[in-house]
Amino acid sequence: MLEAVIVDDEVKALQSLSWELTNLSDEVNIIASFTDAHEALDYLERHTPDCLFLDIEMPAMDGFQFIKTLKNKNFPVVITTAYNQYALQALKNEAIDYLLKPIDSDDLQLTLTKIKKFNAKNFTAEKLEKILLNFNEQSPGKKITINTDGKLLFLNSDDILYAESDGNYSTIFLSDGQKILLTKKLKEVNNLLPDRSFFRIHNSYIINLNKIKEFLKTDGYVVLESNHKIPVSRQKKSDFLDML
Repeated sequence: MLEAVIVDDEVKALQSLSWELTNLSDEVNIIASFTDAHEALDYLERHTPDCLFLDIEMPAMDGFQFIKTLKNKNFPVVITTAYNQYALQALKNEAIDYLLKPIDSDDLQLTLTKIKKFNAKNFTAEKLEKILLNFNEQSPGKKITINTDGKLLFLNSDDILYAESDGNYSTIFLSDGQKILLTKKLKEVNNLLPDRSFFRIHNSYIINLNKIKEFLKTDGYVVLESNHKIPVSRQKKSDFLDML
């Protein structure tokens, strides 16, 4: 059953599409409909439908502004419009499809097929991600799971040299020379790493304790096996020595 939301400032157009959807297929359930764009945005902050049918020509906020303002975008959007010139712009604004008013039943059926395919694909990916995460959690040789660039990375902790902060971003440096850029603060990265082998030695650095080659006491640096020199902050020095 597809749960749909409709947003259209024209009551007659909203009622017409609702009628078309419910009469075209017994697999569509209209869970909410709105003539006010702001009310619709508030609803979609708290609910995630299977699809959204969105009118373009609305007085307070047009459909494209609506999409840009929408924070929760975990569902396909179908643009409805009486003007064909909006088609290309609609597709550029992450809409899965567009429908010209008055809406043709055959076109609507094709759109529903697209929605089902889109949701089936994303459900499969989401389900597979959960399976992989559960498997890793239960595995004796549990790996560190990092979500980046639309993919899951499973890393052995021994492959990580250190992590470096860059404001709201962090970079993980691996033994083989690879770098992984994350849209996470260093504090979030620190929570992913096992305490027994990683230590935040500085506000900007977390190191793998197993990769230390030298500790230069006078200079206040550690040298890793890769010959990277990482500073030890004064505040962290005592705790660091305790760890060693």
